[in-house]
Amino acid sequence: MREIDEQFMQTPFYGSRRMREVLRRKGYNINRKKVIRLMKKMGIEAIYPKPKTSISNSLHSKYPYLLRDKKIIASDQAWAADITYIPLANGFGYLVAIIDWHSRYVLSWEVSNFMDTEFCLLALESALSKKVPEIFNTDQGSQFTSRDFTQRLEKGGIKISMDGRGRALDNVFIERVWRSVKQENIYPIGYENLKNLKIGLKDYFQFYNDKRVHQGLNYQTPAEVYYEKK
Repeated sequence: MREIDEQFMQTPFYGSRRMREVLRRKGYNINRKKVIRLMKKMGIEAIYPKPKTSISNSLHSKYPYLLRDKKIIASDQAWAADITYIPLANGFGYLVAIIDWHSRYVLSWEVSNFMDTEFCLLALESALSKKVPEIFNTDQGSQFTSRDFTQRLEKGGIKISMDGRGRALDNVFIERVWRSVKQENIYPIGYENLKNLKIGLKDYFQFYNDKRVHQGLNYQTPAEVYYEKK
C-alpha cells in the first residue's frame, strides 16, 4: 500500500491496470484484483472520476458545488476539508485536514486508524473554535455528507459546497498539501505508529503554516497571508 500511495502522489491519473504494471516492474507478483482491493481500502482511485479517499453514501444528502468561477480573494471566504491515507511501519492511518482556500493555511487536522466521521468532526470543531468560513467545501464522502457533519455547518450559518462527480481538481489546494506533507515529512521519516505520527505532524504543520514560503502566495507563508501580515 505504501508503494501504491507513493506512486499515486506522482501519477494520480494511474488506474488499477497501470498501478499493477508499476508494482510488477518493482518485483511484486500481484494481479489487478488485489490492486483494486488495496486501492479501495486506501480510499483512492485515479482522477477519473476523481481522487476518492472518502466513499459516498447514497442515503446522505448531497449539496451543490458553490466555487465554480467564484473568486476567492480573502481568508475565511472558503475552507476545504479532505482525508488522505498515511502509511505507517506498523499498519496505516488516515489524516483529515481543514485548510483556508485563499491562504492555504491549515486550520486544523486529526489522525485516526479509522476513516470515520468522528475524527472529521473533531477537526471541524477545532477549526470553528477559531474562525467561521462563508463556504465549506468537501468531496461527497460519507464522513462529510453525514447529518452530524452537515448539521454542524448549518448550525454555524455556513454554506455547504461539495465537489461534483468527475471534478478531479475541485480540491486541488488541499491535494497539494497532501503532496507536501507526504514528500517532505511522512515518507522521509517513516512513522512507526499513530502516536509518533501525531507528534511529527504537529511540528510539520507548524512549519508549513509559519515558515514554509509558497510560490503561489508570492513567497509568503500561509500564516502571513491568512492573518494579512507583512
